[in-house]
Amino acid sequence: MEARLNAESSWCLRANRICARSGARVFFAAISRLGDGVAWYTLMAALIVFDGIDGLAASAHLAATGVIALTLYKLLKRWTKRPRPFASDARIHAWVAPLDEFSFPSGHTLHAVAFTLVALAHYPGLAWVLIPFTASVAVSRVVLGLHYPSDVLAATGIGVALASLSLWLVPGVSLFV
Repeated sequence: MEARLNAESSWCLRANRICARSGARVFFAAISRLGDGVAWYTLMAALIVFDGIDGLAASAHLAATGVIALTLYKLLKRWTKRPRPFASDARIHAWVAPLDEFSFPSGHTLHAVAFTLVALAHYPGLAWVLIPFTASVAVSRVVLGLHYPSDVLAATGIGVALASLSLWLVPGVSLFV
């Protein structure tokens, strides 16, 4: 167990050094800030504005998925209480302030993955922007010193599972047409 934690801290430290360059820090901080919810709320509003009732249905689906993701995320954080990398290793710098105390799972990644998959089921043409954005959100969490790689990987799996369940529950919406 200790060897795995040391390996993860080593990965975090290497990734965290990317933000020592101000351009990278500004980019990843901005991506992380957008992943706080700004991008998803903007997407939901845009869907309604540009696609009317179908956009409203997609936005409602995204919102319902988001409420479940938030609840699950908060329960997992409270249960695991894993310290953030910067709190466990003084060499790792938190380049932005965390939204809460604990590391596991990455809520930004969980939400980004779940939202992206649900949005793509409704609007596959958004893949060109949502997939790179979601990948950038996931990477930002490690680079900014806020999460271990395993936090992001687990959040990705949880996000996929949650989106899959959400898509299964909503008739007529699927990633695979």
